[in-house]
Order: sequence, then structure tokens, then C-alpha cells
Amino acid sequence: MTESRLTVDDRLPADYFTRTLHQDVRTGLSAVPRTLPAKWLYDKRGSDLFEQITRLPDYYPTRAEQEILTQRATEIAAITRATTLIELGSGSSRKTRLLLDALTAGGTLRRYAPLDVSASAVKEAGQAICRDYPGLDVTATVADYDTGLPAATAADPAEPGPRLLSFLGSTIGAFDPDERRSFYRTLAGTLGSDDHLLLGADLVKSPDLLVRAYDDTTGVSADFNRNVLHVLNRELGADFDPDAFDHVALWEPEPERMEMRLRARTPQTVTIPDLDISLDLAAGEHIRTQRAHKFRRDTLTTELHAHGLTVHHWWTDPTARFALLLAAPNQ
Repeated sequence: MTESRLTVDDRLPADYFTRTLHQDVRTGLSAVPRTLPAKWLYDKRGSDLFEQITRLPDYYPTRAEQEILTQRATEIAAITRATTLIELGSGSSRKTRLLLDALTAGGTLRRYAPLDVSASAVKEAGQAICRDYPGLDVTATVADYDTGLPAATAADPAEPGPRLLSFLGSTIGAFDPDERRSFYRTLAGTLGSDDHLLLGADLVKSPDLLVRAYDDTTGVSADFNRNVLHVLNRELGADFDPDAFDHVALWEPEPERMEMRLRARTPQTVTIPDLDISLDLAAGEHIRTQRAHKFRRDTLTTELHAHGLTVHHWWTDPTARFALLLAAPNQ
């Protein structure tokens, strides 16, 4: 019965991960400064480490966003009256269930449509949702945001009515300004006049608070950051020594973003056989692994409106560390 209410549309080519990893590593490590995309931090080990980070006292974003949703989910359901909840990212978190519970209690929700690059993540989440929400159909899409958004946001003729697209966790902070503008334009072009975007955004605050969130004293953040080197060793035959790199978390004031970097402790040469690369790193040289932009209300709402989306509701936790906003296509 569960399987009959779950469909999974896998739109990724068979070689997607291998091809993308090769391209990202070759391009990033030859750039100045050297970079590795944050998405490669999140294999099984990396995801488990990040889950540990979300429970640390100084890592506030997950708790702050969940606090807002706990207070506002019923209101969001009443405003949107969504028949479909579209979620970008895996749908197994407690935050997703707060929305599902509120929309189900409101009597409108009929379909849940998660989008993720991991087929196992969306299938596992979809099966759990079907089991726990017997009246709900789940139509999952396996794709990246670039290729999958049109499919995931396509209106279902069998389920007419408003849709709510959820993009939580301040994942928008990983996008650079040009990527954000393109993303907003795509959403504005695919969402209808009765649809809404629910967006989580981490806010600018004390640099000390931000650095502590990304560089805990227990070393979990450092292990998480160095995990990308374990991924390259395993997947590409590289010979990085993760222990030869220090974890660095920096606040960049002009772009108002946090950066995570790996800093070589000594001069070293690393080989990556699968890419036929030999990489010479100087002592103290950095490899950037993550950027996390932080936002202000005026600039974020202006940016959204300029690219097709008007913010109608803005909620924060009591100390204004994090914001949850509800937007709709410009009228």
C-alpha cells in the first residue's frame, strides 16, 4: 500500500556523481584560491557528523529554525492552504513533519513532493512519510536544482490548488549572488500566483557567535570539514592526509559570509590518480570548502523582489538569529 502512493522520478544520468565529482575537483583545485564544493562533505560519514553539529550548544541555526516553525506552522498552513508541499532537500527531518502535520490538520494537503540528488534519501523519506501519513501521496524527484526544479514544481492536474515550496536550513546561503538571482527567477517562473515559497535564512549577527557555530571546541566541525579529503581519497584514489590540515572558520565582513577552509600545516604534494593530478601545497595554503552567506531583512527582501518574489511574511526566533519568510510571485 505504501509503495502504491510513492513514485520516484530519477532524472540523473548514471554517471552523474562520478562526472560531477571529477569536474568539481579538477576545476576547484586548479583555481586561485583552491576550492572544493561543500556538497562533497556530505557522504554518510559527513552527514552523521553534521547531525552531531546540529546538536552542539553553539550551533543555533537548526534549533532556531525549528523554533520558528513550531510557533508558525499552523499559521503558514492557514495562509497557504497548500494541497502540495514541495521540498528541496531530503524530507526526513522534524522540521518537514511540522509542516506536514499543520497542513494535514488544516485539511488541505494531498501530496508531498521532495527533490534531492540522493535516490536513497528521497525513497527512504518517501516511504516513511507514506507510512506515517496514510492519506498522502508522495511524488519524489531525484535531480539537482538546476535540472530538477521544473519537474518538481510542475503542477499536478489531479491536485489543483495552491502549492508550498519549502527551502529550509539556510541552504540559500551556500549560493553566491548570481546563483541566488538565477534560482529566484526560476522559482518565480514556475510558481503560480496562488503558490508560496517558504525560505529559511540565517541572519547577520555577532562574528563571535558565527565563528563559534562553525568551529566548536569539541572538534566535530573540524572532523566534518576534513571529511571532504576522506571522500577524495576513497572516490578518486587521492593520498591526502586529513590530519595534515587544520580546520579554519572565518567571518568575511564585506560579503557578510562565513567560510570554512582547510589549511595545510606543512608543504606537501598530493596525488589524485583518477584525475592524473599532482598537487603541490605550500605550508599555510588554504582550500575553501564552504561559504555560508548571512542576510539582512532589507537586502534579502529587495533581492527577492527584484527577481520575481515578494515577501509577505517574515518571522524570526526571539533573539533574531534566524528568519523564516513566506514569499509569492510578484503580482
